[in-house]
Amino acid sequence: MSAFSNRLIALREENNLSKTAVAKKLGLSVQRYANWEYGTREPDLENLAAIAKLYGVSTDYLTGQNDDRDKQSVDLEKDPVVLSYGGRPVSDADMDVIKAILERHKNDGDPHYE
Repeated sequence: MSAFSNRLIALREENNLSKTAVAKKLGLSVQRYANWEYGTREPDLENLAAIAKLYGVSTDYLTGQNDDRDKQSVDLEKDPVVLSYGGRPVSDADMDVIKAILERHKNDGDPHYE
């Protein structure tokens, strides 16, 4: 069984929900939802996001990309993101500084604060 199927079952059981109850909350047929738990089918992105919202976890957690239920990982080199702090977008120059700090951390594992 996939990490997704295992986590889906675990989250449902932790919340004392039946397959029928989860399917109803997601607006799905019980069979469609059950196929996800059995690992014979996978949800589309819209349903994956709905499941994450229902259980208050990240989509990365659901799909087995990380083990932290609350944090979603983003590869700044591959995924363009817009960061903001205090309601203001982070400038390109500040983003370069952030990336440099992360690069040094990746290389030696020690945090660098200057």
